[in-house]
Amino acid sequence: MMFPLVTLEDQTEIVHSHLLEDGRIKVYVETPVENGFHSAELYIPEYMWKQVDGYDSDELDKFLQIIMTEKTK
Repeated sequence: MMFPLVTLEDQTEIVHSHLLEDGRIKVYVETPVENGFHSAELYIPEYMWKQVDGYDSDELDKFLQIIMTEKTK
């Protein structure tokens, strides 16, 4: 089950899981585009991106900053 973290102005959704059995949290990012979605998974505490589809490194850095800001609220 995933829980909302934030929705950005461009309709990008950032959601997260509870603590997984392996001690990590999965964060999922998805942005609607003309023919589907761009998406990526981030695993915390490693802060390792996986399954990246359609985002460049600058976008991933931006999402990480947003996630870190939201996480501390």
